[in-house]
Amino acid sequence: MHELSVVQRIVETVCEAMANEPPCRVTVVHVRIGAMAGVVPEALLFAFDAAADGTEVAGATLEIETVDGVVWCETCCAERTLPSIQRLRCPACDGPTPHVVRGRELEISAVEVTDATENRAGAAAGAQEE
Repeated sequence: MHELSVVQRIVETVCEAMANEPPCRVTVVHVRIGAMAGVVPEALLFAFDAAADGTEVAGATLEIETVDGVVWCETCCAERTLPSIQRLRCPACDGPTPHVVRGRELEISAVEVTDATENRAGAAAGAQEE
């Protein structure tokens, strides 16, 4: 399952990016995964908590946006969404479509954070009230 190494790299990348930022807590990591990226989104979700454990990303949620495979058909002179990545042929004219426009993405698109001091103050206040 190479998805574990992929999600570990996602966590490492977020941690590296957050090292230069003011203290904060990562709440959500957004990634875009193309249909042709060779990654199973469900496997990334399954492995995310284990990869994030003990890092600045621990407790965050992984949100995945899937991107359809889209090709350029020279015969139709148009972009076409592939019904399946198993067949690189235009769904309209059935011509070969080797020019992939979208669908290979595997990228971190956004990271949501909250102020670390707000979280600590809120947790401390909640503990004092009990």
